[in-house]
Amino acid sequence: MNNQAEPLMEGTPLIKPSTTDHPLYESIVEACRSVHDPEVPVNIYDLGLIYTIEISDENEVEIAMTLTAPGCPVAGEMPVWVADAVSPLAGVKSVNVEMVFEPQWGMDMLSDEARLELGFM
Repeated sequence: MNNQAEPLMEGTPLIKPSTTDHPLYESIVEACRSVHDPEVPVNIYDLGLIYTIEISDENEVEIAMTLTAPGCPVAGEMPVWVADAVSPLAGVKSVNVEMVFEPQWGMDMLSDEARLELGFM
């Protein structure tokens, strides 16, 4: 019996893919774009803080998100802000926002819009 941990299968994404083909996906992304990190003048979606938006056939939404830094002063509040932005959308049955720290957020996760806004382009 082998007690070693299973290695990641080659090609396994570090971030679970989103349900991009669901009819609610674009409106959920726009709702996430309405939430801003108070320390950075860019919305959390374009900052790359929303890792996964998973939508079930019953329109139950699971969002995995992270922070720019684990010690962020609004760490406890930001998932609530995201849930509050997504919950009122027509068709959304429920929203669960999970805070994750793997993989660690990095500047390479910024969208082109965020890079431009922050002066990196």
